[in-house]
Amino acid sequence: MRSSDGIDFYVFKLLLTLASPFFEAMFDLPQPAVGTCDDTKDGFPVVNMQEDSKTLDILLRFFYPSTVAEDPSLESLTDILAIIGAARKYSLDAAETQVRQALVNPKVLKADPIRCFAIARNARFKDETMTAARYSLGQPLIPAYFPELELITASDLLALLVYHTKCSNAVESLLSKLDWVLNHYGTSDACSWLFCGDSWNSNGKHNCKRSTEAEFVLWSMHPVAWWVTYMQETFEILRDRPTGDNVRAEAKKTINMVKRAGCKACAVQVEWNLEEFSRMFAVKVEEAIAPVRISLH
Repeated sequence: MRSSDGIDFYVFKLLLTLASPFFEAMFDLPQPAVGTCDDTKDGFPVVNMQEDSKTLDILLRFFYPSTVAEDPSLESLTDILAIIGAARKYSLDAAETQVRQALVNPKVLKADPIRCFAIARNARFKDETMTAARYSLGQPLIPAYFPELELITASDLLALLVYHTKCSNAVESLLSKLDWVLNHYGTSDACSWLFCGDSWNSNGKHNCKRSTEAEFVLWSMHPVAWWVTYMQETFEILRDRPTGDNVRAEAKKTINMVKRAGCKACAVQVEWNLEEFSRMFAVKVEEAIAPVRISLH
């Protein structure tokens, strides 16, 4: 088999026939006698392929048992895209199955979720398209240009943007009503760290201020200002990137800030308490967006 860039692969015809109905049908056709075909090498007939050598190398590994050839690595979206076309062209179901799995590999999805969405949508992989759309929530609402954008229609991109907006709106409801915080703790005593009692640092200066924001009042009390700032900044990020990961990431930033601020009580309590709170907050975000579905025609 000769690739489009002139690299030759010596392969067993039997394995190609067993793995692919395409090659089975091709080899059922009358073949020229050995030595009579102009396009031969080392006495073997040559099949000229449209795929380049890298794509062909990956593709041929699906034809061979894993004891003979290593399983192909599909961590590059460029390779995945090429294999999808070749797998369908040669009716290679095993390759298509592995491509589907590669597209929902968390490592690949986290790196390029919108590219994964475009590839999955173009291939009409329903579940993989939905999974990639969910991961794309960690990206800005309006993506930068990427080559695979040409694979999808304006309607597909619009559907993704609408889905993103609906998820942002679903998360916004958590800000409008803080019952989920009250229900989680039950009483103010269970979250006394939100109402810091150590209002003075070692220099005698008031350091741990209370918030004056009415929308964040809990049990008729104003929580510490740094927690309100954390909530405001987190919700601002969630409007553009509504995921639980962003909730936890902002908590880490706040923890470092509070430890440097000088309030002894908050410095001691903030890490464990805010990490626990952010985990609960992240779950609430994921629960809010879970019912939202992308509408693709």
